[in-house]
Amino acid sequence: MVPATLARVSPERSDADLSGPASATTTATPVIEARTLTKRYGAVTAVDGIDFAVRPGESFGLLGPNGAGKSTTMRMIGGVSQRTDGSLTIMGLDPERHGPEVRAHLGVVPQQDNLDEELTVRDNLIVYGRYFGLPYSYLRPKAAELLEFAQLTEKADVRVDDLSGGMKRRLVIARGLVNEPRILLLDEPTTGLDPQARHILWDRLFRLKETGTTLVLTTHYMDEAEQLCDRLIVVDHGRIMAEGSPAALIREHSSREVLEVRFGAARNAEVAARLQRELPRVDRIESLPDRVLVYAHDGESALEAVTGLGLEPVTSLVRRSSLEDVFLTLTGRSLID
Repeated sequence: MVPATLARVSPERSDADLSGPASATTTATPVIEARTLTKRYGAVTAVDGIDFAVRPGESFGLLGPNGAGKSTTMRMIGGVSQRTDGSLTIMGLDPERHGPEVRAHLGVVPQQDNLDEELTVRDNLIVYGRYFGLPYSYLRPKAAELLEFAQLTEKADVRVDDLSGGMKRRLVIARGLVNEPRILLLDEPTTGLDPQARHILWDRLFRLKETGTTLVLTTHYMDEAEQLCDRLIVVDHGRIMAEGSPAALIREHSSREVLEVRFGAARNAEVAARLQRELPRVDRIESLPDRVLVYAHDGESALEAVTGLGLEPVTSLVRRSSLEDVFLTLTGRSLID
């Protein structure tokens, strides 16, 4: 539920209103800027002095495993959690000092669906809009527009508890757009969804980005970050490990291809140690509990070299390098840890 202290948002938007995708993309001033941003819970430091800036109209990601500090950062941006140290501005305003003004221009898609299960799909949008002080004359046509955007028009009069998981996530995104926000915050937007539902959701987010809406999302899915993010930061234990576009991070921190070979859980570590000693012309070898990763420019040549040593993997796969490999290189562990 949205706090009743949220400022009223007028559906009639002017150039001086700080809003509107077109005006947002014409300025170089960051819409979000953090400097040495820190959040502590007692002796635990959840966010440890991070710096980043989000440009108008871009899709910016925070990539990392559970517990990395992504959701904590999002809560500080949303003004629902106070920072311990550092500075944070949203559209030039401090969210702690100007909370209602900032939140009026934010859309929020939380990690967990918090829809009203007893209401219909349409009424979830209308009731949410009333927390912003928006009139019914604006909300009725706006709800119809958002339902069409979310591909839920035929479900308008259905109660929320009758929707599938993917439909609920699309409704939460539609709800976050009811006040026409400049910035949409998405915390793990596709967690728990099947592949088809994830791709439908990605399509909706692509469409939003095309209108100039700034997207800020957290995820631990490498493919999602590569698909959706213009630029991202890789975070672990509250610190930024790397920053850049997905392609630039892969070029900088990983090889062109990766060979995945499996020899069985009892043999993987032993084989990895041998490959470290005897396999020539590869960039790096990583031993995981279920497989061995061989980083090389040419994965097929690396596989030939492995079998040339008399080693016969149970399974083998050559693939292009990914953000998961970047994270392994930087931290020595998987994004799903």
